[in-house]
Amino acid sequence: MNELRHVLSRDEEYTFMQLLFSSSARMRADNFGLPRKEVFRLLGLGQNDDDQFQSFMKRVNGTVGSYFQCIYDERRDQVIVLMRVPTRQARDVLSSESLAILMFIFYHQEVLQNEFTLFQTLLSALGHETIQARRKVLNNLDPLLKIGAIVRYDSPSNEEAYGLTAIGSRIFPNAFLHRFTEFSQSQQLHMDDVLKFFKRYNVGGELL
Repeated sequence: MNELRHVLSRDEEYTFMQLLFSSSARMRADNFGLPRKEVFRLLGLGQNDDDQFQSFMKRVNGTVGSYFQCIYDERRDQVIVLMRVPTRQARDVLSSESLAILMFIFYHQEVLQNEFTLFQTLLSALGHETIQARRKVLNNLDPLLKIGAIVRYDSPSNEEAYGLTAIGSRIFPNAFLHRFTEFSQSQQLHMDDVLKFFKRYNVGGELL
């Protein structure tokens, strides 16, 4: 963390600490991070200073990337700091059932490019249309909502639906997606092909 002082100005360091504080689930249980407009204000940037904003994000991630990741969630228009945790610790936060539901939503939206996932779609894919199955799916969706991995989505049909956030899209590391895909396909796959399949490339072709 001391290295931040060598790459960030005082205003930038203060902004990062505010982002770190506001991204805590204990502090902000329903709205993680800070609005992009607020981050621009803290940094003293003008409305059109997007290059400087991107420079700030890049320098933060280049310095503390082993422990944190600063991301911009376009859907919520929020800037968030994620903490990297060991797999064993992550299992204490989400059950295998919640992770399975998140993986389905991740695939449904990131790979198939759907804007949202209906609750009925989850029921059809993960269980039968019974009160017990409905309750079980809802119980496992709740932790995902609490950590900000998904949000409730206002679908055009007014049906119950969920949208994947930037937090949810980054929960699965590349190595996990590689192992997951190889296991499901029962064959060895090149990491480059796996990342392309999961849309882990930006417009410029660089890894996200």
